[in-house]
Amino acid sequence: MDQKRVCTGVVGAGAISDIYLKNMIHRFDCLSVKSICAGHIESARKKAQIYGLQAVTMEEMMNDPEIRLIVNLTPAHVHYSVIREAREHGKHVYTEKTLTDELEKSEELVRLAREKGLYLASAPDTFMGAALQTARDAIDRGMLGEIHSFAVSANRNNDILLCIADFLRQPGGGIVCDYGVYYVTALVSLLGPAARVGSIVGHPYPVHRNIVPGTPLYGQVMDTPNESQVNAVIQLESGVTGTFHIDADSVTEDQAYFTIYGTKGILFLTDSNQFGGEVRFLPNTMDPREKQELCVLPAVNEYSDNCRGIGPADLADTILNGTPLRPSGEMAYHVHEILNAMLAGGGLGAFTDIRSSCERPETFRAEEGQIRKVIL
Repeated sequence: MDQKRVCTGVVGAGAISDIYLKNMIHRFDCLSVKSICAGHIESARKKAQIYGLQAVTMEEMMNDPEIRLIVNLTPAHVHYSVIREAREHGKHVYTEKTLTDELEKSEELVRLAREKGLYLASAPDTFMGAALQTARDAIDRGMLGEIHSFAVSANRNNDILLCIADFLRQPGGGIVCDYGVYYVTALVSLLGPAARVGSIVGHPYPVHRNIVPGTPLYGQVMDTPNESQVNAVIQLESGVTGTFHIDADSVTEDQAYFTIYGTKGILFLTDSNQFGGEVRFLPNTMDPREKQELCVLPAVNEYSDNCRGIGPADLADTILNGTPLRPSGEMAYHVHEILNAMLAGGGLGAFTDIRSSCERPETFRAEEGQIRKVIL
């Protein structure tokens, strides 16, 4: 067995698995992907043939003594059972977002991982990409001065998305946990943990007609029980406070707005669902006669393309070398609690205190030699 690579099994053969498999097999040199399983064995066999893997059952994967790491790419409502089984077989786990579809389940899995001395990590790993790490660098170097507020606003189009992705109609598939998780993870990674959340949540369209030809339910009316709109206020432990807004009943192309305000300037970020994009800074000149010049900040690492799989690679590096785990289960649980508070707060009309906390993850800059795990 190669002691410089972590033998890995992948659970789930859906659309997202392709980019994970490509990167984990061909890009990250600390991973050795051995097998794949799925709810439908034929799906696993198709992916196995494409990527040169073994198609196995879940039982076979869990009982394989060579496999140390499970990468779980199933929908959120399946996460608990997969992670729990992996834990019982002594496997480390990296899971797609969110940890589970219920906060209590997520809490149990984080506790179980700690008790068994196993690592638990979770998507999204986009916060390790070039854009958000460039923003983190600017914040850490004090470019913004004293940070006092932020604003997040994003959109999606459920009329189309709910037709092509049935997991969005399942528990844990609402816009808060499926899409908001990217922005809240980015926020915590940049500015630290949250202290309290207040929100108004909307669910104006409990059914949708499938309008996408070629999909299984085309032409039929579908139950769509999850929320599609959220307006929230988040106060961080530091006292920094900002707004969080997502409307999934809007246009198809994401129009992300993510801004952080400080005494020395304003930082304009990109879509937190992406790894790259321009990060712009508008300095506070303090002189009304001097024109303010918006500048694009140079990227601090090379991960600007779709690098999904960098999270499992970071976990593998932790397993092999004991390095700090960036997409940690503790941060994922804290983010899940924030999202859960948004959903609960929509019916309370009051702020909800966040019980958990977490450390800001370590930075991921190219000049620190942290791309050593990647074959470029």
